[in-house]
Amino acid sequence: MPQAVFRHEGNPIDYTPGADVAAGDVVVIGELVGVAKLDIKANALGALAVSGVFDFAKATGVGTAISAGANCYWDDANNVATTTATDNKLIGKCVKAAADADATVRVRMLQ
Repeated sequence: MPQAVFRHEGNPIDYTPGADVAAGDVVVIGELVGVAKLDIKANALGALAVSGVFDFAKATGVGTAISAGANCYWDDANNVATTTATDNKLIGKCVKAAADADATVRVRMLQ
């Protein structure tokens, strides 16, 4: 028996949610973070993107800027990307700096 069997490239991954998921929703599964590119109905097989470049929501206001190259984490409680690692899940690296006033940050996902 082989030690490993190739199945697919890994983006996207299969996902069957317990509740409806809308396109653009960020889904956290343990340490894995994915993005629904299409709507997924509850209890129906769908897919989550776990790589690629996405604009994630971020907080605005003083001190919320994110510089290019910074690690970005998903704050599932507030549904925003942040540079704070504590209690959040790594989503990837910022590839386009986001100013305090910007409502999104562009991130290359690293899962």
